[in-house]
Amino acid sequence: MHRQLARTGTFAALSVLSLSVVVSPWVAVGAYLAVALAAATVTEGQLFEVLSTHVDVEDGRLRTLIAFAATSGALAALLPAIDLPPEIYVATMFAVGFGDLGRRGVETVSSGSVPSTAGFVFVGGAAAILGQLAIAGSLAITPLMMFVAGSVAFVGALLRSVLYARNDPLVLGFLVVLLWLLADLAVGTTWTAVGIGLGVSFLFGSLSIALETASIPGMLTGVFLSLVAVVLGGVGWFVLLIAFFGIGGLSTKYRYERKVRRGVAEENEGARGTGNVLGNSLAALVALLLFASHARLPVPGEILVVAFAGSVATALADTLSSEIGGLYDRPRLLTTLEPVEPGTDGAVTWQGEVAGIAGASLIGVLSVWFLPLPWPAVLVVIGAGLVGMTVDSAAGAIIEGRYVGNQAVNFLATSAGGAAGALLALLL
Repeated sequence: MHRQLARTGTFAALSVLSLSVVVSPWVAVGAYLAVALAAATVTEGQLFEVLSTHVDVEDGRLRTLIAFAATSGALAALLPAIDLPPEIYVATMFAVGFGDLGRRGVETVSSGSVPSTAGFVFVGGAAAILGQLAIAGSLAITPLMMFVAGSVAFVGALLRSVLYARNDPLVLGFLVVLLWLLADLAVGTTWTAVGIGLGVSFLFGSLSIALETASIPGMLTGVFLSLVAVVLGGVGWFVLLIAFFGIGGLSTKYRYERKVRRGVAEENEGARGTGNVLGNSLAALVALLLFASHARLPVPGEILVVAFAGSVATALADTLSSEIGGLYDRPRLLTTLEPVEPGTDGAVTWQGEVAGIAGASLIGVLSVWFLPLPWPAVLVVIGAGLVGMTVDSAAGAIIEGRYVGNQAVNFLATSAGGAAGALLALLL
């Protein structure tokens, strides 16, 4: 463990080199290139033992360190090339470098994925704030700095939890691009929005872990989406998301042992992972990001609000239809109406359809209560949810298992629900 702590400490120290962009981006490029070249010469000895991962040992070289340094230098070169903000670059480097150190530090005193994830989030987030302050040359933390730090900490911890075995350099590249987009959309955000976003995100994450409705990666995905929803949309957008996450998660746990016996239960004891969360929420996230930038697009903001609500209505309708409908006998394949075994892709029951309609109706009512939509939009959102739920069942019967998996079908269905909502809003 001490060797691993020394290795992550080295990576954290190297992330500080990113501050050299204050002098010139090319100074940072040169510094990281020198580190990569020096690391390439180390193939044995005590230094190799300290800095190597098991992948490096198998490869016979410090591939992880070389990749980290080379990627860091390449990203520094983007600052003048595409006008990448230096504070975004530094925040990413600090969050990943010190986040890993925080994770390893916690692991020396406490076991378990929850404490180690918390170590990454809190240490990485704090480091991201310090990095941004160093670039700004000020001690005044702004709401945008806090939003950037929270976003990079949550997504960095998520990517590390699913990619750490390979220490994929794409982590750095993806985080830089994502933060650049979010920071641009969140310009002008307030302390109220960021404070509420972080508060409700922390509450959501704590409850999902306590109730075991999400895995660690699934929780981090949901927490990040919640933060973005509050900051870029508003509390109303979060209300719709939390309604889906909360009710959908609890419905998965409902009579779980019976679902296991029938062969229709979700894996991992019903705790939903990143793939499931993103499959059901990615279309809503796209609608939210488009709404945040709608002033630059030839699309009315109201249409994008309805698209968001329609995709969430689909997600909840489909989840309730599956989780409730799977408890009943005599399911039928949607495309042929032939009786099939419970758990068959594309199978539906009338009880499940009723539950799905109830879920879409709930999102429809919440939409007009918490979003800037008139009451007639309830019917539009419900209709969009039913369209998406039907697309999910049809796709499940036709292509799921043959060409795509469940997450892809969920994304297709929620995209269809969002598109249906937007089209109905335009027509009506």
